[in-house]
Amino acid sequence: MLIRSIPWVLIVCVSQSVLAQEPVSWGPDMHFSTFSIAAIDPETRESGVAVTTRVACVGNAVPWVRAGVGAVATQASTRVEYGTELLDFIESGMNADDAMTRAVAGDTMSARRQVGVISLDGTRAQHTGTGPSFWAGHREGTNYVTQGNILVGPEVLAAVAESFESSEGTERHLSDRLIEALMAGQIAGGDKRDGRLQSAAVIVADPRPGNSRRQDQVTANINVCEHPTPVAELRRIYNSISQTLGYRDLQRLGGNDVWQLRVLLNAIGYYESEVAEIPLDATSQAYTEDVVEAVH
Repeated sequence: MLIRSIPWVLIVCVSQSVLAQEPVSWGPDMHFSTFSIAAIDPETRESGVAVTTRVACVGNAVPWVRAGVGAVATQASTRVEYGTELLDFIESGMNADDAMTRAVAGDTMSARRQVGVISLDGTRAQHTGTGPSFWAGHREGTNYVTQGNILVGPEVLAAVAESFESSEGTERHLSDRLIEALMAGQIAGGDKRDGRLQSAAVIVADPRPGNSRRQDQVTANINVCEHPTPVAELRRIYNSISQTLGYRDLQRLGGNDVWQLRVLLNAIGYYESEVAEIPLDATSQAYTEDVVEAVH
């Protein structure tokens, strides 16, 4: 049973300084030691990136998406131009390998870079130069690329990959799956540096008509510019907004929006509750047969 909700766009910037502006110290090659995942969903044709680091405002530089084209994560000694260049090359008809070869060949500082790209048709390529600090590396799989540097070890990317692969075919939004994969990498150890200042971001574009009100067809863009636990904050924001009635497709899943639906159906007489006030708990959040029948 699937109920189509209204088109949803989740655009959030969060920072303790209110605005997710770029620090004045940023130069043309700001260093983002980080780990990320860039991925596609071939069924929905979504493309997206999730990333976290111990530097502020990572969402302003590392993740790049283009609806109907693909996704890029550019990090380490970050050359933001890779985002537009790689997506332009792919949109012109190049596969990801050729696009990466051309982009890196024109960069005299390519040894300091780390970048991953995936096209909507599934071709993918990655580059980790000799400059990014240990542990640095990358990993790929069907429909995703994940890369990182200054990590506790390769187990971080292994956890990201395992999480993303395990959610394949679940019909969950790509942004939801990307955040989950990022959290898995964080739990596995993540960035090996000490320090409080961290940021995280997720961005997803969806080329399907009617799924975004924006011209660039971005449907989710959450930028946690500074937070002690940015990946957890990314998840909290996503859940808080996406589980409000009208922001997602209702399936046989649990969530606050199912509870809201029960309350509304009860108020207009299509659903009879055994109690005067329906409590917010696991039972009321389950999309059960009685709620399905009430919707009909």
